[in-house]
Amino acid sequence: MDFFIDTANLDQIREAQDLGILNGVTTNPSLMAKEGIKGEENILNHYKTICEIVDGDVSAEVIATDFEGMIKEGEELAALHPQIVVKVPVTKNGIKAIKYLSGKGIRTNCTLIFSPGQALLAAKAGATYVSPFIGRIDDTSTDGIDLIYKIVDMFGTYGIETQVLAASIRHTMHIVQCAEAGADVATCPLNAILGLLKHPLTDNGLAQFLADYKKLNS
Repeated sequence: MDFFIDTANLDQIREAQDLGILNGVTTNPSLMAKEGIKGEENILNHYKTICEIVDGDVSAEVIATDFEGMIKEGEELAALHPQIVVKVPVTKNGIKAIKYLSGKGIRTNCTLIFSPGQALLAAKAGATYVSPFIGRIDDTSTDGIDLIYKIVDMFGTYGIETQVLAASIRHTMHIVQCAEAGADVATCPLNAILGLLKHPLTDNGLAQFLADYKKLNS
C-alpha cells in the first residue's frame, strides 16, 4: 500500500519525504486555506513547490462545479507539472469531466466517494484514483472501512485498474485497517503515519537494551 500525506504544509511534506516512505500528496482548498495560502497564483505556485519536494503524484483539486469550469481548471492544473493528478468531485459534471480529462491523457482522482456506486461510476469514466472518505462515514455511525472492502472487492471482481485511495483517515488504526482491506493508497495526516512507529514494548525494549549496555560498560 502506498502512503500519501494529506496536507498543504510544506514542513510536514518534507518530514514525510525524509522518512523515505512517501509516495505522494493530496491537497484540497480547505488544506490550502489552513496554511494561509490565498489567491490563484499563490495556490498554483504552492502546487509546483510540492511537486519539487516529492517524487510521486500530487492531487490538486478543481474549484469549479460546472463541466466547462472543471475542464478549464483541470487542464491548467495538469499543465503545471507531470506529477499533478486532477482531483474532481463525484458529481454528474464531475463524472463527465473525468471522462473528458482521462480521454486527454490527464490523470484524475475522483473525490468525496461515499458509496460503491459512486466509485464504480468514477472508475467507468476513467478515474486514476477513487477517494472514499472513511472518517466522514464513521462520523455518521457507519463503517468507513467496510466501504473500502466493498470497493476493493468490486474492482477485483471486474479487473478494474482504478486505484482505491482511502481518504479522510483520522488515526493510525485507520491506516492498518485500510492496508488489511486492500486499499492501494492511504492518504494520511503526518501524525497518523508517525503513530505507526509507536509501541510501548519497543520503547521498553530499547530502554532495557540501553540500560544493559550501560552496565556492561560502567
